[in-house]
Amino acid sequence: MSSTWPNHDPATRRWLPASSTPIDQDRVTALLAKEWERFNTQTPASGEHNAHASKHLPLGVTSSFQHWDPYPVSIASARGAWLTDVDGRRLLDLSMGFGAMLVGHLNPVVVDHVQHALAEVGTLFVTPSPVSTEMAERFCERFGLDMLRFTQSGTESLMYAVRAARAYTERKAIVKIEGGYHGGYDALQVSVKPALADIGPAENPTPDVPFDVEAGTVYVTPYNNLEHLSGILRDHGKDIAAVVMEPVIENLAIVVPDEGYLAGVRALCDQHGVLLIFDEVKTGLTAGYAGASQRLGVQPDLVTMAKSIGGGLPLALFGGKRHIMEVVVDGRMAHFGTYNGNPLVMAAAKAVDEICTHEAMDNAEAINVRTLDEVDKIITEFELPAHTVALGVKGCITWSTTPVRNYRDYKATDFHVAELSWLWGVNRGILTPPGLDEQWLVSLAHQDHEMEQLVEDFRELATALRG
Repeated sequence: MSSTWPNHDPATRRWLPASSTPIDQDRVTALLAKEWERFNTQTPASGEHNAHASKHLPLGVTSSFQHWDPYPVSIASARGAWLTDVDGRRLLDLSMGFGAMLVGHLNPVVVDHVQHALAEVGTLFVTPSPVSTEMAERFCERFGLDMLRFTQSGTESLMYAVRAARAYTERKAIVKIEGGYHGGYDALQVSVKPALADIGPAENPTPDVPFDVEAGTVYVTPYNNLEHLSGILRDHGKDIAAVVMEPVIENLAIVVPDEGYLAGVRALCDQHGVLLIFDEVKTGLTAGYAGASQRLGVQPDLVTMAKSIGGGLPLALFGGKRHIMEVVVDGRMAHFGTYNGNPLVMAAAKAVDEICTHEAMDNAEAINVRTLDEVDKIITEFELPAHTVALGVKGCITWSTTPVRNYRDYKATDFHVAELSWLWGVNRGILTPPGLDEQWLVSLAHQDHEMEQLVEDFRELATALRG
C-alpha cells in the first residue's frame, strides 16, 4: 500500500495491509443483533447485579467507564490472566485494569510482599519511612528521574504536575492534545473525546469545555501536528506553563507518534521556555522496562505514572528534573496526601519492580508481537479494512484502512464493526476494555496459548463478516 503519511516512530509498531475490501454493513448490523441477544442470554446474573447495584451506585458501577448498555459484566474473582464473572463464566482478561494488573491478578510475589507488610510492617504511618524512600530511589533509577512524589491516582499526579509547572514557570495556561484523556482534573477535562460538531475545523480546533468544568486557559492542538503547536507557542508561549500529553495516545485505541514528532515537541517547548509533561499513567511499564519516555528517546521535564507500577494497589507518582521538583522543597507548590507512599502500596511496588525485569518484559512483548503477526495474517487473508498498532505489551485492531494519527482520524474509524469485534470477544470469553477503541494487554501472566484464543476468535469473526 503506498503511503502519503509520515513514517511512525520506529520504537512503536504499526502494520497496514496491502489491500482491503469494504465490509457489508447490513451483515454487521445483523451479527450485532445476534451477539447482543447472546450476551443477554449468557449473563443474567450480571444484569441482576447491575440492577441491584444501581440502587446505591450511580449506573451500578464505581467508575463511569465501567458501565455499558444494557449492563456490564460483573466480576466475582480473578487469578493470573483469568476472571470469573457472577454467572460463573471464565474470561481471559485482556484489559488487565488498563495496565494496573501488568504482573497478573494475585501475583504470588505481590501477595507475599503485601502480606508481609500487613503482618510485620503496617498499613499507614503518616510519617517518613524507609520503605517509601527505597521505592523512590528504585523508581528514580528505573525511569531516569531526579526526584518524585507518590500519590494515589493518575488524576492526582497530573493535577500536581500541572501545578508544579505553573509554580516553576509562573505561567498559568497549558496545552493539551485534542481527544486526549488525563483523568478528572478540571484543566485536563477540555476536549476529551468531544463531538466533532463542537470543536471547529481540524486545522484549527476549538477547545470543548464541559459545563461542570472550570478549566482556566487551555489550548488544544492535534497530535502529530508540529505546525499547529508551533503557532500556539509562538502566539501564546509567554503565558503557557506546560504542554501535557501522552507520548503515545492510549485512550483512542493506540495512536503512535510520527517519526520525529516527539523530538519536535521537545524542541518547541525548549524554544519557548514551556515545560513538557508526559502522562505515562497508561504507558509506564507496559511500554517497556523503563517506560515510554526512555523507549522513545525523548525526556520530558515532568512525568506522571500510575497503574502498572502498583501491582493492583492504588499507587501513582509525579516526578522529573530536580530544579523543577524543587518547587515542592521551597514552598512554591504545596503537595500533601495522607496515604502517599504508605507501606502497603510500597510493598506492592517493590514486588512489581522485582518482577518486571528486562527478560520478563521482553518475553511478554514477544508474545504480543507473535499475536499481532497472526492477526495481521487474518486481516490479509480476509482483506479486512483494518490494521494493527502496538506499543510494548499493548496491541489493538483499528478498523481503518489508513493510519490513525490524531483524534479526527480516530473519529473516522468504523465504530460499528468495532463494537461487534469487542462484543464478539466478550461472548466468547475474552474481555477487553469497554468502548469502541478495543485494546488488549499481554500481562506477565499471559502465555502464547492463551493469546491464541484471541487469534482464533478473530478468525471466526472474519469468517462471519465475509459470510
